[in-house]
Amino acid sequence: MRTLVLTIEYDGTDFLGWQLQPEGRTVQGVLEEAVRTILRAELRATAAGRTDAGVHATGQVVHFRTDSDMVVDRLKMGLNGVLPPDVRVLEATQAPDDFHARFSAVGRRYVYRIIRRPSAMRRHQAWHVAYPVDVDAMRRACAPLLGRHNFTSFCQATSTADGTVCEVRELEWIEAEDELRLRIEANRFLHHMVRTIVGTAVDIGRGRWPESVMAEMLAAKDRRAAGANAPARGLCLEAVRYPSEFGI
Repeated sequence: MRTLVLTIEYDGTDFLGWQLQPEGRTVQGVLEEAVRTILRAELRATAAGRTDAGVHATGQVVHFRTDSDMVVDRLKMGLNGVLPPDVRVLEATQAPDDFHARFSAVGRRYVYRIIRRPSAMRRHQAWHVAYPVDVDAMRRACAPLLGRHNFTSFCQATSTADGTVCEVRELEWIEAEDELRLRIEANRFLHHMVRTIVGTAVDIGRGRWPESVMAEMLAAKDRRAAGANAPARGLCLEAVRYPSEFGI
């Protein structure tokens, strides 16, 4: 058996997320169907991040195990020939047998996009925030989130299976013309964590809460303490990092 690894991108607008669902279109379902078509075999694909409905990816990593000897370049070409236009394979490679797309990862990076004006072209890839926000206040408010913390206040209540401690290594608000982006990297993320951080930060930026409240919310370890989730459409899984020995 070989462990094959795909780096894929997708527009999450018309998907119910990554994970297979009893009803509805999912990225996992579409990708597995394409692999079955090309390799003529049943298999299960595992992703580094199980993105929610409406969330996008430009650097999702997926692995599956197969006894096929098809060369990876041919596999990539074949998959892109049968996949729908909202999913693309960017890279295909073979990994060591002990590689796991989710559990071997040591870091993940997300970007959340906010636009200041309505946009026909970006309406599915960004959250339109019509009111002014104080970006410097948002930056100062988010600073306490850097480092290793319990993020219970910033995740869905059911996100406790693997614990709620994460190490945020990078958190940066970037202004570019009419767009505001949060770039955040951590060893792992909890369900809805980035969207809750963004929603809370925007409320601080518009003056609903003082800057100090973010640190208080973090310390509370209670989801009810933080703000509402930002919409899914602004979120994108940008990259996944692995130890160098995997060559991914």
